[in-house]
Amino acid sequence: MKRRTLITAAAAGVATLASPMIGAQTLPGGPVRIIVGFPPGGGTDALARVVGQKLSVMWNVPVVIENKAGAAGVIAADFVAKANGDGNTLLMAHINSHALAPAMGIKLAYDAEKDFTPISMVAVTPNVLICNADQPAKTVKDLVALCKAKPGQLSFASAGGGSAQHFALEMFKLQAKIFALHVPYRGSGPALIDLISGQVNYCFETMTSAAPHIQGGKAIALAQTRLKRAKSFPNLPTMAEQGFPGFEATVWYGLMGPAKMPQGMAQRMNEDVNKVLAMPDVQAKMDQYGAEDGGGTIEKFAGFIKSEQQKWAQVAKAANVRPDA
Repeated sequence: MKRRTLITAAAAGVATLASPMIGAQTLPGGPVRIIVGFPPGGGTDALARVVGQKLSVMWNVPVVIENKAGAAGVIAADFVAKANGDGNTLLMAHINSHALAPAMGIKLAYDAEKDFTPISMVAVTPNVLICNADQPAKTVKDLVALCKAKPGQLSFASAGGGSAQHFALEMFKLQAKIFALHVPYRGSGPALIDLISGQVNYCFETMTSAAPHIQGGKAIALAQTRLKRAKSFPNLPTMAEQGFPGFEATVWYGLMGPAKMPQGMAQRMNEDVNKVLAMPDVQAKMDQYGAEDGGGTIEKFAGFIKSEQQKWAQVAKAANVRPDA
């Protein structure tokens, strides 16, 4: 009996010692990089910094945002797909790299499903149809009329060929039966600079990156592109409300890791991201950006990505959207 008691006590002691080690393995050891596929100043970058700062405090490690712009987020996704699965390199995944690029049948160096570990949805936002203050058409109805009066003469910026903003424009062109000039940029930041300065006339831009310019009076908002109005822009009508029923072209963002990341680590990160998104100050910032519907389970995020791939593959075929268009 005495011997059995000693063995039980020893086993309990080993379990007690092992528990902190097991817990520690669910978080990366050392600094974490969140790779963003767009330049600073865009929506993806802004949301990554909001979440990254909170995770840095929560995990007690530096969380650094690293911008690897180009190919509408594909370069960043490819970089993370090839990274070690130790949790030190994560991706702020985007509709471009994980739904639109596959939808267009682009030959990618990564598999959008097999080469990544989904962690958590961060946000879904509308695009916003905006212009600078000098443009004569400041309603959707007037813009359609102007495009028809001047076919091919009005320019629309986007964050890149094949980007979410490009898809929104092509959907608009199809439904409005207009012809307009598409001007692709290397991200939302430079596109907005040229829009505000008058180098281009209009653009569909993420609410996340457009909101500060709208609120500052540098950009005029004509419409938003979710079927419901964002809480932060309750007075801005949707495209559906302005004669385009069913028009929905959203942008979504989510945290991902490489495929070889341990499932326990992904689950712990999912739980922590959900905690971050529930913080009142984070929620206030998200509302400011029109970023909603973040959080949820890993399985929900993975299922959402698959449905987005199927939806946009149909749109790409119907509109003949190409990354260089």
